Amino acid sequence: MTTFAVAAVLLSLERVFYVWVSRRPDSLAPAVEALAAWGIAADRVDLLRWAFYAFKVLQAAVFAGWFIAFGQGQVWTPPAPAVLTAAAVLMSIGQFLNFSVFYRLGSVGVFYGVHFGYAVPWTRAFPFSFPWLKHPQYAGTVLSIWGLFLAARYPAPDWWALPLLETVYYGIGARLEK
Repeated sequence: MTTFAVAAVLLSLERVFYVWVSRRPDSLAPAVEALAAWGIAADRVDLLRWAFYAFKVLQAAVFAGWFIAFGQGQVWTPPAPAVLTAAAVLMSIGQFLNFSVFYRLGSVGVFYGVHFGYAVPWTRAFPFSFPWLKHPQYAGTVLSIWGLFLAARYPAPDWWALPLLETVYYGIGARLEK
């Protein structure tokens, strides 16, 4: 299996999980019950929060593996200042969008609380104030990924491969999640 295929499979797991949970939120109930049997108090929002962190660790590991595999042993070679500036702008905007979503919705809102019966008030405040930006958290993540790869891999011929894959995955996830 090629490096790209391995990365594609591993990175798809997060999106598949979130689509599954959004469509079958009750499917997490057995996991909550199992944790309770072990004395761990958790609800489905907690499980999604833990999954979020686990998937970010997996994503970081895949990215690091990519940097090592295609960097001929070097994880990072600093790009030209203009490229580094563009990357910093993309990552800053992306992270600002992500933090703004967490600020507006809180943990319960971000981690599908509405699917689990929690009252999550609808908001049109920033970052939800732009009608063309339906999923600001996903947009922020994708911008951050593009910025990271621009900083870490540009102008190498592979610099765009995983950011494009993640853009497709996040786009599909945004359309399939309920």
